[in-house]
Amino acid sequence: MPSYTLIKVNNKRQIQAFLDFPKMLYKDDPSYVHPLDSDVESVFCYSKNKLLQIGGEAARFMLQDEDGTPVGRVAVFVNPKTAHLNEQPTGGMGFFECIRCAEAAFTLFDTCRRWLEVRGMEAMDGPINFGGRERWWGLLVDGFTQPSYCMSYNPPYYKELFEAYGFKNYFYQYSYLRPVSMDGVADAICAKAARIAANPRYTFRHTNSRDLPQFAQHFRSIYNRAWAHHSGVEQMTPEQANAELMAIKPVIDHRLILFAYYDGEPVGFFVQIPEINAVVKRLGGGKLNFFKMLKFWYLLRVKRVCSRIMGLVFGIVPELRGHGLEGALVMEFAKVAFSKGFPYKDIDLTWVGDFNPLMMRFQQQLGGKIYKTHATYRLLFDKEKQEKNFKRCPRM
Repeated sequence: MPSYTLIKVNNKRQIQAFLDFPKMLYKDDPSYVHPLDSDVESVFCYSKNKLLQIGGEAARFMLQDEDGTPVGRVAVFVNPKTAHLNEQPTGGMGFFECIRCAEAAFTLFDTCRRWLEVRGMEAMDGPINFGGRERWWGLLVDGFTQPSYCMSYNPPYYKELFEAYGFKNYFYQYSYLRPVSMDGVADAICAKAARIAANPRYTFRHTNSRDLPQFAQHFRSIYNRAWAHHSGVEQMTPEQANAELMAIKPVIDHRLILFAYYDGEPVGFFVQIPEINAVVKRLGGGKLNFFKMLKFWYLLRVKRVCSRIMGLVFGIVPELRGHGLEGALVMEFAKVAFSKGFPYKDIDLTWVGDFNPLMMRFQQQLGGKIYKTHATYRLLFDKEKQEKNFKRCPRM
């Protein structure tokens, strides 16, 4: 039996080892894209992750074999905004990477469980992000092709490790892909969208650099009405809303972000960015130094190597769902997408949880096809409850 040593990540050398470990694990995988260190580190940085400033906790661990070679890593956290929104206090684990060894994986899972139990948690979700669901959320279980920017990627055997430990699927996450064209768009979508477009009470606006703070608060208003009532999703503050848009400001293409208004009140949004993993892969991920930053801007803005759009979030206030506004946003975006010089060829639509059948049906009516499936797992620490009382995520 192999002998493993668990190390809590505390210093710069250990942090770098945590960041670099996937390079070894995926060195022969052509689909893997090593993320930028800054994107991962922002999750654990006190000044960048507001959850740490309001009582949230996080820890990272590395696992080494008897020769001192890293064989696994994991992060564990308590989000004070969501931990008590479930029937049982629930923490999270993520950034899991491990060799194909149940003993090594279970050592990391055990570590997360004990850490969370000490903090009063009775369950853990994983692999998830210590923050929003638009990044690093879920375990890839189907569609092992190149990941989109800041989206989870892992080998197929991770599913075996999670389920062998006792995790159960809390919800599936479906990512849809479709071309930038009208191919496959249902007639019903077009008809409803036309009715909305003919109603002068509805207006649409693309973002611009000057008014980003204003758009951030419109985003917050819609988000809180559309999502914050759902299981495990907290209300967004004005500061968080501003931070969300400021975070993507360096890569924003304003043609890809659209807001809908009814009598001047924000009621829907469609937020997309260029799928910049096409750039990140060419940079090799890791540290973004001065020369890499220059190359980043050259590849993104001059060479325009990004041919795919990545959907981040799509939201409609509850009272207007199913009335055609979803399609109207898409058709309004199509006016730009079909204009001369538009550089993008297809769209990776924002993932939809299986708890949201209405949005799944809408993605299909748009002609989207599922090309990746992730799963968010949950483990109740009480084995009897896990077997008898486990409940999947409630449907919207």
